[in-house]
Amino acid sequence: MTVVSPDSPPSPRLDDLWAQAMVAVAQRQDRDAFAQLFSHFAPRIKHYLMQSGSPAIQAEELAQEALVTVWRKAALFDPARAAATTWIFAIARNLRVDALRRRQGVQSSEDAVDFDLLPSDDPAVEDQLHDARQNERLRGALRLLPPEQQQVLHLSYFEDAPHARIAAQLRIPLGTVKSRVRLAVAQLRRLMEH
Repeated sequence: MTVVSPDSPPSPRLDDLWAQAMVAVAQRQDRDAFAQLFSHFAPRIKHYLMQSGSPAIQAEELAQEALVTVWRKAALFDPARAAATTWIFAIARNLRVDALRRRQGVQSSEDAVDFDLLPSDDPAVEDQLHDARQNERLRGALRLLPPEQQQVLHLSYFEDAPHARIAAQLRIPLGTVKSRVRLAVAQLRRLMEH
């Protein structure tokens, strides 16, 4: 435990010392002040970046880049607006975000797909002919159904009407609509199989 004399001046806060070093770098390009900032913040920024998910080599490079930015932009530091530590770590964080964006942009362009080289989603000609024949057979089978079954199938499948609305529209019981649909579908299956 250290005993401090009441007559001794209070020791300045650590962040005040960093703010003074920043001002010295900004005003006089003080290399000693920058060396102090570098030796204190470089390992801490690297650790922060690694904790944020950056690989060690990238964290080292970004930490150095952050401190070079501190040297170049020290004049923009305003101790009234932010603590030196906050300002320096904000630079490091912004550089990390920029690096992530650049890396994602590179990955995006590498992963880009040439859509002209993809196979078409359109069915093959044989499949189109088969579908056309099936549709013609279905239309023929529908014409063979009794008119009341054709009517409920049309309303149910082509107009997407619910059974209750079909019953109200045709003024027949709901059960009759359901049985007509069921009978019509069964009859269509039989007709399509032959």
